[in-house]
Amino acid sequence: MVDKKYLLDSKQMAHFVADGYLRFDELVPTELNEAVHAEMEDHGIGRGTAGVPLSAIWPQSSPIGSVFRLPEVQGIIHSLVGPDPLYDHHAVHTVNAGRDIGQHWHADAIIDTRMHFDIQFFYFAHDTPREMGGTMILPGSHYRRVCESDIARYHNFLEQLPIVCKAGTIFVVHHGIWHCAQPNQTDRMRYMFKLRLNPTVRQMCLWNTDDLDDPAIPGILNANHKWYGNDVRLEIVNRIKFWRFLVGDDKFDVGYWMGRLENLPENVLEAA
Repeated sequence: MVDKKYLLDSKQMAHFVADGYLRFDELVPTELNEAVHAEMEDHGIGRGTAGVPLSAIWPQSSPIGSVFRLPEVQGIIHSLVGPDPLYDHHAVHTVNAGRDIGQHWHADAIIDTRMHFDIQFFYFAHDTPREMGGTMILPGSHYRRVCESDIARYHNFLEQLPIVCKAGTIFVVHHGIWHCAQPNQTDRMRYMFKLRLNPTVRQMCLWNTDDLDDPAIPGILNANHKWYGNDVRLEIVNRIKFWRFLVGDDKFDVGYWMGRLENLPENVLEAA
């Protein structure tokens, strides 16, 4: 059982709903980062079988397994996909030293239209300055379900976010977020460990809900990522639907966005 102090809070969950990611800087201790970095360099991280519980994938002696057994990481996992998620897959993504070409924008989950969601961890075991590239993500793109190649023609978006970070930093993202690897202009190989997990429980109120009624939450859900243009209204409605799903409240609204859509002539209005 995960100690409550390690669970995400409601404001963090609202940011995940609005942005499609959460960031945890230098979460993993230095010694463990160094061990994982060596493990990746030696191609020593064994692959698991999709659909097997995460807890059964890596032995106690595995550095990468130790990262995902950290109580802070267990708290993130529990808050988003529950207590015993399934391993989907992992990959050690590399960008060679001196590579001046980036990857095209893409989303990994083009066939996945569930309200339930998988998460992906992007873990950086070594310092990743901007000249090393990192991974670029587009905040708020996770509701835009696209075929991978549909967005490959784009190059830059307002408010795109390059993951520039210190060793031990972890990003956790919604499975639908748009992302791409960046050029590596250093003389060292760039590594990023990615892990995808599937839920096994109904994803409702799995986090620390003590602040569920915090008045800041509607404002978080109302954020405007500038690349939306006038389509921000569509994204706010998507967030309201997602928040309703997460908290089990089909009456939640931000302003009057869902209220106007549910004001149907055939509905019997309650007396004022």
